[in-house]
Amino acid sequence: MLEPSYLSHQFLIAMPALADPNFARTVTYLCEHGPQGALGLIVNRPLDLTTADLLENLGIEAPPGTGALPVYFGGPVHPEQGFVLHRPLGRWQSTLATGDGLAITTSRDILEAMARGQGPAEALIALGYAGWGPGQLERELAENAWLSCPADADVIFRLPAAERWAAAAALLGVDLRLLCGDAGHA
Repeated sequence: MLEPSYLSHQFLIAMPALADPNFARTVTYLCEHGPQGALGLIVNRPLDLTTADLLENLGIEAPPGTGALPVYFGGPVHPEQGFVLHRPLGRWQSTLATGDGLAITTSRDILEAMARGQGPAEALIALGYAGWGPGQLERELAENAWLSCPADADVIFRLPAAERWAAAAALLGVDLRLLCGDAGHA
């Protein structure tokens, strides 16, 4: 019997035909994927909220000029919950290493460190997450809703959000403008 292949530390790239407004034209970084389901963060949907706004809302004091980075829509599940996708790993209270030096942290101490200029070198703050139950993501992949490929931190941290969807697909040599939305089955 074949062992299942899981997609932790991969990008999920929404196919052009994916019409769900939460996921259309998105790149989702899969933090965890296993028999119990999957958890990911959408990395190309900035909200109309900056890090400074978020810190102020949380009562975390930050020096003037701190926090111009956007906060992202991480997904439709628990939009009140914050996640920091970052590298290097660091030593935070609630961190999960996800692969190749990347991690997600959900504890307040990382935001406090960022406000003091002592946070990770690279970070993306997201509110909410994308979640899939057991077998759900596998079904969506079989239905041609997503492409998957190994994640590249440079796409997350070094490219503007508007370029990440096409750039993630380009990692596979795919031009999304040329894809048909229909799945073929032999």
